[in-house]
Amino acid sequence: MTVLVTGGAGYIGSHVVRLLRERGDDVVIVDDLSTGVAGRVGGIPLVQVDLAGSEAAEALDTVFRDYDIHAVVHFAARKQVGESVARPAWYFQQNIGSLATVLEAMQRARVTTLVFSSSAAVYGMSEGATLDESTPTKPINPYGETKLVGEWLVADAVTAQGLRAASLRYFNVAGAGWPELGDTAALNLVPMVFDKLDAGEAPLIFGDDYDTPDGTCVRDYVHVLDLAEAHLATLDSLRDGGPRHHVFNVGTGVGASVREMVSAILAASGHTIQPEVRPRRPGDPATVVADATLITTSVGWKAQRGLTEIVASAWESRLALQAPKK
Repeated sequence: MTVLVTGGAGYIGSHVVRLLRERGDDVVIVDDLSTGVAGRVGGIPLVQVDLAGSEAAEALDTVFRDYDIHAVVHFAARKQVGESVARPAWYFQQNIGSLATVLEAMQRARVTTLVFSSSAAVYGMSEGATLDESTPTKPINPYGETKLVGEWLVADAVTAQGLRAASLRYFNVAGAGWPELGDTAALNLVPMVFDKLDAGEAPLIFGDDYDTPDGTCVRDYVHVLDLAEAHLATLDSLRDGGPRHHVFNVGTGVGASVREMVSAILAASGHTIQPEVRPRRPGDPATVVADATLITTSVGWKAQRGLTEIVASAWESRLALQAPKK
């Protein structure tokens, strides 16, 4: 099987690409390299194109034809919440426009298998330890809105194009499956703490007066390699059968507090500096933990790695990526 992975040079995408190759699938990547790194996926065909740009349709038609694509995993998207608030129209143009371009290309090429990268951001301010796929979706920023509208668009394409599709709602992704594939963008908690430590500054904790065991926010952290394995399990579940659209949470079902995560990072890195507590940020729910039962019962995937593996692998990756090149 040949799989097209859009955004395949990115943090999560590169893990999926490596797993696909390791099991013998052929892979082609489309990535504009705005945040992706070509060096993560050396030796794999990579077409550099902006999927929201005017040249994308023709480029995709060529990719589908030349590589005989059988399935698509669509990661390519913008993901900075603050940027989405400042540039909402551009975010819709980028995230929804690129998905629409991919779906149209799939229709022309008669490719009917799709895994779409969604987000727990679709739940907005919903909170608790039992967020399942029936939890009301009320995104609170344009980024989350684009992910929810993307799910709607995929569902409509299932009806119109006969797709077999799934949308995966990620919770908090961290860690590294291989040191060279670590998260280099300071957009998530773990690399943000690393950056503070590198600068000799105290990690920040926003709020310690929440109704949680230690007063800090509780989140569901899923290892990126577990997440990548979820994509392969979901992709395999879509090989046969009729048109359908599944929506799955991808998380561990176990919460860890921000203080627990920061403490684990400090221990792994050998730093003794104490975190600095600042006032709450507006809009941070106290507890957000996935109920991932549905993906387990539907495709057989369950997270295998916990907080210790996440932090240890992230720190190993940080050291490897910062080491001088020989």
